[in-house]
Amino acid sequence: MKWIIPIVLLMIVTSLGSALYYMMKDRGNSSRMVHSLMLRIGLSVALFIGILLAHYFGLIEATGIKVGTN
Repeated sequence: MKWIIPIVLLMIVTSLGSALYYMMKDRGNSSRMVHSLMLRIGLSVALFIGILLAHYFGLIEATGIKVGTN
């Protein structure tokens, strides 16, 4: 899990960068930017669900930081 999360985050940032590149290069004449953004959303949702499942199955643990207590 220590390597999967940073790799997926890097893939998300790369997809966002490619969408920016296609937006500047194509000037709205193709749908490559939309596909890159859809891939980014899919990766983000998959990462979120993966983190939830990893926590549920005990692969990762909470840090124990108390919220709202003095």
